Amino acid sequence: MMFNRFILAAVLTGATLATSGAGAVELRIGWQQIVEPSRVPQAEGAYEKATGATISWNQFGGGADVVAAIASGAIDIGYVGSSPLTAAASQELPIEAIYVVGNIAEAEALAMKGVDKPADLAGKKIATPFVSTAHYSLLTALKHWQVDPASVQILNLRPQEIAAAWERGDIDGAYVWDPVLQQIKAGGGTVLADSTDVAEWGGPTFDAWIVRKDFAAANPDVVKAFVKVTGDAYAAYLADPAAWGPDSPEAADIAKLTGANAADVPALLKGYVFPALGEQAGPNYLGGATVKAIADTAAFLAEQGKIAAPLADYSAYVNPSFAAAAAAE
Repeated sequence: MMFNRFILAAVLTGATLATSGAGAVELRIGWQQIVEPSRVPQAEGAYEKATGATISWNQFGGGADVVAAIASGAIDIGYVGSSPLTAAASQELPIEAIYVVGNIAEAEALAMKGVDKPADLAGKKIATPFVSTAHYSLLTALKHWQVDPASVQILNLRPQEIAAAWERGDIDGAYVWDPVLQQIKAGGGTVLADSTDVAEWGGPTFDAWIVRKDFAAANPDVVKAFVKVTGDAYAAYLADPAAWGPDSPEAADIAKLTGANAADVPALLKGYVFPALGEQAGPNYLGGATVKAIADTAAFLAEQGKIAAPLADYSAYVNPSFAAAAAAE
């Protein structure tokens, strides 16, 4: 199993067991049912072993919910898309991005029933989780197509709510991510655009892990170990994607946590462009481009009235130091 490989890697690279005078550090993680490699160490307990922390895993339906939990102090580390990350930073919440999961490509898309071209979207009911990367991509696509958002009914639903609404016939389509996207496509939904298209139209999106600044300052070794285990998961996948086939233990772990079919996992993993740990602190990600991407997203969200105004500088909300330290081990 991958568990042993991740634990061995953590030990060999010197991942520090984080404890305090009162015992193990409590680490509260907010995660989403998204098909990506770090589901494997999550399923196999590798984060607990490498960090030495007592971890509670809290599942959320979208990035906006994760941000709300971070803001309230209910969780310490969370998985979000670039839009909720931008919204959180624009509100000057005490958070920072510590790992870019990957650029979203085919993993998110607008799938519709009975619609063959953008001009036919008028009057249709389209569901998406508000303040998510999917919501941002939907608005970007509508702008590109010169379709007035007011001409369609955009409904704020979480992924599982979207799945149920689709089965009932309450919506005409959705901009959402896998595995719910896969369910919509299997049920007759036709993809009008995915996030690869939207990126080409000037709206790239990505997912990231964020941390509360106070937790990171108090527990740097825990955060570094978290980043290291995450990076090792992506390294294992990038080294041999074929090994993560439908019958692999990795696919089984991912399916168990996300609700996806194990047979679909290999194709779903290809819906992202995953950067390696060694790239995280460099100029293409946390060391530069991520800050610019957040600023660009903020400008668009402000234009759409989704945030009051963008900040002058977003560099305080991106921290490459943990990735740099983890990569150096």
